[in-house]
Amino acid sequence: MLHRTTLNTLRQLRLPGMAQALEEQLAQPPAQALAFEERLGLLVDRELTHRQNVRLGRLLKEARLRQPACVEDIDMRAGRGLEKSQMASLASGEWIRAHQNLLICGPTGVGKSYLACALGNQACRQGLSVLYLRAPRLIEELRICHADGSYAKRLARFAKTDLIVIDDWALSPLTPEARNDLLEILDDRMNTRSTLITSQLPVKHWHEYIGEPTLADAILDRLVHNAHKLTLKGESMRKTKNTLTDREHLE
Repeated sequence: MLHRTTLNTLRQLRLPGMAQALEEQLAQPPAQALAFEERLGLLVDRELTHRQNVRLGRLLKEARLRQPACVEDIDMRAGRGLEKSQMASLASGEWIRAHQNLLICGPTGVGKSYLACALGNQACRQGLSVLYLRAPRLIEELRICHADGSYAKRLARFAKTDLIVIDDWALSPLTPEARNDLLEILDDRMNTRSTLITSQLPVKHWHEYIGEPTLADAILDRLVHNAHKLTLKGESMRKTKNTLTDREHLE
């Protein structure tokens, strides 16, 4: 009866990890032979693990990553333009904590989206907030936000997200309104948050793509300044997907 009361109290205190660990200890005689300090330490460790798992699940759900990618499965074969030292540095997440950007370019099918999602997943595992967005849908979403009055609220969410992933940048022309929206997003994030962009278009052509010179200068200043750059190479990995045992290379 005393044990049941303790379990109920732990749940009322919102300590489900400790409650579950205590139930397991009560069902295992060897655990009950441990010293009080050892048993307490195990309960506290379990609660911490439970909270970390809950937070990770929430971060991954909110990130809405396009693919279930992880850095451990990144294909590091020679010829792709990836270096182990650079990938280890990016996987550490230090560039995000330093509020730097990452630009990933390369032809279609070489794994840009997978790499972006893998780094997004890694950031979530480090307790950082992430949001994945495809550029065409982002532009359309912001257009709707202007119409329904939720634009300011949407910008506020972007501004507080540690890492925003904008995939498929420069696939479609930018309208004047879209240029202004991108500048607003990037201005809020400059030196305070990180942005990751993937694009088939090389960075040197982005100014021309954006179009309006003054806005292009402002956008690129906030985006390219202090940014890491990756250029992926090789043939499309989709050509060999039938011979792969997983989908790690698909974009």
